[in-house]
Amino acid sequence: MEGRKVTGWAARDSSGFLSPYSFHLRKTGPEDVVLKVLFCGVDHTDLHQIRNEIHSTTYPLVPGHEVVGKVIEVGVEVAKFGVGDTVGVGCMVGSCGECLCCKTNREQYCSNMVFTYNAIYKDGSFTQGGFSSAMVVHQNYVVKIPEKLSPEQAAPLLCAGVTAYSPLKQFIGSKKVIKAGVLGLGGVGHLGVLIAKAMGHHVTVISSSNSKREEALTHLGADHFLVSSNSTEMNKLKNTLDYILDTVPVKHQLQDYLPLLGVEGKIFVVGAVPEPLQFSASGLILGKASISGSFIGSIQETQEIVEFWVEKGLKMMIEVVKMDYVNKAFERMEKNDVRYRFVVDVAGSNLE
Repeated sequence: MEGRKVTGWAARDSSGFLSPYSFHLRKTGPEDVVLKVLFCGVDHTDLHQIRNEIHSTTYPLVPGHEVVGKVIEVGVEVAKFGVGDTVGVGCMVGSCGECLCCKTNREQYCSNMVFTYNAIYKDGSFTQGGFSSAMVVHQNYVVKIPEKLSPEQAAPLLCAGVTAYSPLKQFIGSKKVIKAGVLGLGGVGHLGVLIAKAMGHHVTVISSSNSKREEALTHLGADHFLVSSNSTEMNKLKNTLDYILDTVPVKHQLQDYLPLLGVEGKIFVVGAVPEPLQFSASGLILGKASISGSFIGSIQETQEIVEFWVEKGLKMMIEVVKMDYVNKAFERMEKNDVRYRFVVDVAGSNLE
C-alpha cells in the first residue's frame, strides 16, 4: 500500500540527466521512521548508477545515499528515535536480520541487503534515494546525528566517511605509528586523510599530479605527498607503507602501487570501479601483500564515524548546492572539479 506523495529528482535513462519526479513512498510500518530530507551528499557511485554502469539500473531512479533528515513521524514500535531528531541514512535500508553477517554487525555484506535506491524492499516496493523531499526507513538502518555536528557536514560521513573508516578502524590501538597511503584525493580520499590523521597515522597522499599538493599538506594535514607519475619519488617510498586506502573510482593499475607496501602490507580497495583492475601475482607474493575490498560500513560503524568526527573536532571541505545545480555538480565531479564533496541542500531547494 502506498504512503505519502513526495517529489524527487530522478534519472529516466542512461544519460543520467536528473529532473523532477513525483512518486509515493511505501506505507509507514510500525518500526519505520519518516524523515524530511535536509541534505544529501553526492557520491561517485550515484553517477555510475544513474548511467547504468553498475548494478543494472531500473528507471526512473532517484539517487542519493548520504541522507540527513529531520524525523517527522515514527511508527508505533519505534523506540530509537522521536519526532524532531536529526538522523542519517546511508547506503542500505534493509537486510535479512537472520544471517551471520546481520547478527555480527556486518549487515552490509548480507546477501539480502537492500540498497537505499535501485532495489526492491521486503514488501515489494522499489527503493528511491535521498534526492527527494522525504524518505521512509526502518529504524534499524537509521543513525543519530550528534547535536554538535551540522547536517551538511554529517551527510558525506554516511557513505564516504564510513567507507574510509571501516577498513582503517582495525589499526586503532596500534602500538606503533602506522604508515598510511591514501590513493586518490577525492570525496572518499580527503575524508580518509582526515580520519587516518585523527587515528595518529603518518599519512602519504598518492596522486597522479601535483595539483592538490598544497591542499593535502596544508589544509588536510597529510605528512607527505607522492606524485605517482614521478618514478624517482615512487622508488624512494618503496616498501614503506603499512597500507594503502585505494579510493580511485576509475580504472587504474594496482600493480604500480604494490611496491610501496612493506612486508604484509595491505591495499584496501573501496572505489566502485566499473572495469576490472589488474596486478601481477609476483607483486603480492614477494612481499606477502594483500589486496582486499571493503564495502561501506555497518550501521554500528556509521554511528561510530559520526561520533568520532565530533570527538576529534574534524571538519571536511564541502560545496553546498541546490538541487537545480545537481546535473552540473555531476559534470564537475566527473572532472574532479570539486573540493572535495558536493552536498545538496534538499530542504532549501525547489524540487518541483
